[in-house]
Amino acid sequence: MITKKTIQTKKVAVTKKDNSIDVLDGVPDIRRFFYKNEVPLYFISATNFNMLGADEWIKGFKFICHIECFDGLHPNVFSPNEEIPHDEFTCIEDINNYLLQHPEVQNYLKTRAKGKNVGKAMFLMFDEQTEKLAKKLGLEIMFPSAKMRTFMDNKVNTNRIAEKAGVPCVPYVLSQVIDFKHLNKVSKALGTDLVIQTPFGDSGHTTFFISNEKEFKKYEKEIVKEKEVKIMKRINCRGSAIEACVTRHGTIVAPLMTELVGFKEMTPYKGGWCGNEIYPDAFSPELREKAANYTQLFGNQLREEGYKGYFELDFLIDQDNGEIYLGELNPRVTGASSITNHAVFALADAPLFIFHIMEWMNVDYKLDVKAINNRWAKQANIDSWSQLIIKHTEETVEYISEAPKSGIYKMFDNGHIQFDRLDTHRRAVETENEAFFLHISKKGDYLYEGADIGILVSRGRMMSDDFELNERAKQWIKAIRGKYASEIVEDHKEQVLLSGSLTK
Repeated sequence: MITKKTIQTKKVAVTKKDNSIDVLDGVPDIRRFFYKNEVPLYFISATNFNMLGADEWIKGFKFICHIECFDGLHPNVFSPNEEIPHDEFTCIEDINNYLLQHPEVQNYLKTRAKGKNVGKAMFLMFDEQTEKLAKKLGLEIMFPSAKMRTFMDNKVNTNRIAEKAGVPCVPYVLSQVIDFKHLNKVSKALGTDLVIQTPFGDSGHTTFFISNEKEFKKYEKEIVKEKEVKIMKRINCRGSAIEACVTRHGTIVAPLMTELVGFKEMTPYKGGWCGNEIYPDAFSPELREKAANYTQLFGNQLREEGYKGYFELDFLIDQDNGEIYLGELNPRVTGASSITNHAVFALADAPLFIFHIMEWMNVDYKLDVKAINNRWAKQANIDSWSQLIIKHTEETVEYISEAPKSGIYKMFDNGHIQFDRLDTHRRAVETENEAFFLHISKKGDYLYEGADIGILVSRGRMMSDDFELNERAKQWIKAIRGKYASEIVEDHKEQVLLSGSLTK
């Protein structure tokens, strides 16, 4: 178990040519510092989706990816040309460990090293094996340890941290479940309509809705094998997400976003995350303020636990009583990060990932966190964007013979779309008739249930006020799917299948 401690960060002042000491003073100095950066910095993951645009803010920032989403046209993405023998990938950690052991990646790191300084890296996901491989290469990981992240990522532990922080959770109990009878016993105070979450899992894979024994039997194996699960009262709720960063000067909090969850047009999972929206009047001022306060409390508690850097919280808004409850914690950059880091409030100051990386640059700096949070909370500093995470929703395994390329697409009045121009993120999207599409699955890949097809980002909303997919969203989903051609494969190879999302 992680014990309370404060991470001791060695702070180094920036030395000028005249040998005077200069402490970075606020956002302008921090922006200038990264524009002049000489330390090799990397984001290493299956794709570069979660950190899109980081290379525009930081000199020398590169992406090392297993999946080449831009078909070799992105100037700062490196992906090995040759595949080397490896075990079956079961998670993103396996992919990252494969990359760190790949000779082409190792040579790339060496050629960009500044003397003995190989550089620093961020990962969407990593484990203790990743840490060993990175250390062997001389690469510093810009996140707390894998052990700490695993502890924080455990949905059971998240509730315990929330209790310490004073952040309310949906009424719940933490317990092992032996069988349906035992479930009824330990959850008696919660009623019979329940939601059970196992400690780990993403995008709805391990969130189970249970109101009777038949539904329990469907997921019994996954539930009873755990030493402890989170059992919650099922509430009539809407999902929301908020990203933040724990710094030495306090917790910086981005605005609250809506979440798209469980839409059958995009995900096969009932509780599966499949996108986000950000827009000025998404929530009442009172709700936004409450979510921001809870996030600050949670972030401050994370710092007490020894954590620093980027994190995301899912909040559940009870539609019956208006209360807001903590859903879960993601101690990392997430699938919502591209929405957060390209919004007006972030562009006016700096994206959250800048403040995260700042904590790992061993440089002394000053920052008025309260002033940043006040600016970011203003509705005038929030523009309107949506992103859709489109997965293969069928139980089939299919071979892709045609796939759309990444870039900006334009939709015509008849609902058809065509590729308009190359861009590396949503920056160039001008109207709601345009969208940026990042393909994850491409020609020659296999589709399987839950596989990420791609991410679509556009201005404006993709949901109605009743939190249902609007017609524009349905048109875009249909149009993007129509750009794919695939055939069902009866005798497929098991090694092409990878459980879990590559984006969150």
